[in-house]
Amino acid sequence: MTRTILDIHILQTIPPSNINRDDTGAPKTAVYGGVRRARVSSQAWKRATRKYFEQLLPASDLGVRTKKVAETLGEHILALDPQVGDELLTDPTPQARRRVAVEMAAEALHHATGSKIEVPKRKAKDADGEGADEAAPESSYLLFLSRRQLDALAALAVEGGAGKGAPGLKEFFKDRKNKARAREAVDTRHSVDIALFGRMVADSSDLNVEAATQVAHAIGVHKSEVESDYYTAVDDQNTDAETGAGMIGSVDFNSATLYRYAALDVNELQRNLGAELQSEGQPTPTERAVGAFLEAFISSLPTGKINTFGNHTLPAAVVVKLRTRRPVSFVGAFEEPVPQGKGGGFLLNTCQKLADHARALDAQYGTFDGERTWVMRVGTQTLPLAGLGTEMPLAGLVKDVQDAVADRLGARA
Repeated sequence: MTRTILDIHILQTIPPSNINRDDTGAPKTAVYGGVRRARVSSQAWKRATRKYFEQLLPASDLGVRTKKVAETLGEHILALDPQVGDELLTDPTPQARRRVAVEMAAEALHHATGSKIEVPKRKAKDADGEGADEAAPESSYLLFLSRRQLDALAALAVEGGAGKGAPGLKEFFKDRKNKARAREAVDTRHSVDIALFGRMVADSSDLNVEAATQVAHAIGVHKSEVESDYYTAVDDQNTDAETGAGMIGSVDFNSATLYRYAALDVNELQRNLGAELQSEGQPTPTERAVGAFLEAFISSLPTGKINTFGNHTLPAAVVVKLRTRRPVSFVGAFEEPVPQGKGGGFLLNTCQKLADHARALDAQYGTFDGERTWVMRVGTQTLPLAGLGTEMPLAGLVKDVQDAVADRLGARA
């Protein structure tokens, strides 16, 4: 069976910055090719990509990943039934209704996912003090649910707990059919970010979602040293006689030209989202997700120490390849560190090494039927990449890749 895989290769220069810190506060690094390089973890860029989705997709297409899932579901229950719990309460205040809704949410989530939803011990202890707010129950780990799944589970909770609250809901879920409905509610209609990045439910592995995309750690193409900025801050109220600094400190940083890579298994994405056809040639959920991921992964940037360094850059070059067998990274082009150019800088030599490596792989392993390449590049230093594929700006690239995916999947009506 012919597969549909998108490889996304990005070259991006990051000036002095600290966008992804280790446990000591220093920029993350890795040794590759015998030298230490700058590194940005895949988790950091996936988080940035998910946040960028908020600019591209409606909230209904996105998920919520949180331990505070009972409070989140409780909000959906209250939105569905603003008077929830009134039959049980002698004083139905908004706070009391919220407490009933959260209790119902915890019960529904337990039966739907098998997870323990309870007040953490440390929060229970803090809430024991006189006048302290009652702590809400939480999951022991991050639960990832789409907003549509939360809506479906809220509707089920309102149905089963009507007039009886959490105890009534507990009885409601003793019926196997109702419990099956709860599990179905959280295992269908996945959001775009769940379909792309996957989901793990530790207590119910059958609810796990296999990620459709793999994101590599971004890595510098050349050797990079971590430097330190010593800074002082002046107290605005100091007099002329007070010449010392009001505060001193230091922050670590580095700079690099990064190679970024992600692979998107479009077939897996379609399985996660469903292959429903859209009328009048409109994009399917899979096509919309492909377009959103491409634009978000290309344009996003982790925001660590962004106010300190203002390192707002965009990629200098993007190469997207549509493959039919398996994903292939081009990171091997940079196993030998890229040398600095004659006039300084690394981008020109980086583009040349990437182009040479890509052509060599195609020459030795072959290009299979249906495989295509797109290139977006900025400036003369990226000229070595010009012949690798069809050149176009970002909007055109996203649209053309969506069309190619639609043709490959035969998804449009």
